[in-house]
Amino acid sequence: MTSNVRGSLNESLRRGREVSVIDQEYYQEVPSGSVAERLLIAARDRIFGDFVSRMRPAASDEILDVGVSDMINDGANVLERSYAHQQNITACGLGAGAGFKAAYPACRYVQIEPNTRLPFDDNAFDIATSNAVLEHVGGYENQIHFVKELCRVANRVFITVPNRFFPIEHHTAMPLAHYLDGTFRIACQIAGKSEWMQEENLVLMTRKRLWRIAAPVARSAAVGYTGLLLGPLSSNLYLALH
Repeated sequence: MTSNVRGSLNESLRRGREVSVIDQEYYQEVPSGSVAERLLIAARDRIFGDFVSRMRPAASDEILDVGVSDMINDGANVLERSYAHQQNITACGLGAGAGFKAAYPACRYVQIEPNTRLPFDDNAFDIATSNAVLEHVGGYENQIHFVKELCRVANRVFITVPNRFFPIEHHTAMPLAHYLDGTFRIACQIAGKSEWMQEENLVLMTRKRLWRIAAPVARSAAVGYTGLLLGPLSSNLYLALH
């Protein structure tokens, strides 16, 4: 094994461990049976409803879900929990996916590497989707690459992210401080959650940012609110591309 291959393998394993830790830290903020988890489930159900209404999947459509979680609970893996035709889902994640494969055996699972070309042919799928992933891939260049890759492999694309202007920040459970970059940095430092200050772990998302990311993609785009619907303070945003 060459040093370059070993380096790539080590980087992939390191990144997989980091994603697992980030998943665990995120879901620690929504303990099982809590009000927060019930709200998360309500948001998930709305997101799935908007996915169906925007993408209109047929029973035979092949669907790619990029960025699934190995943390199995009532809030994770929106599509797999609700979609009737799991055999038509190909799911991707950075880890080995043991927990995901055990929970959703009808789905196909493919391990991928971050910020690289997806291992699928052009137009291999009818629909590509991702939930709560785009905010974790890094800065604008990485985010645009991610969206372009979904558009390359599928005819229709549905992406959802947490809305920065929801009063409670999704990853830290801190109220209001995330409205400004400076106060969010200070709050993360005080709370011992400095990992969320790093761009490679989290970019707080707005409708304006989604429009900017969609601009270089030669598709018809729509941006809107989903999840817990509170107008501009709604919990989530969606980007739909056709």
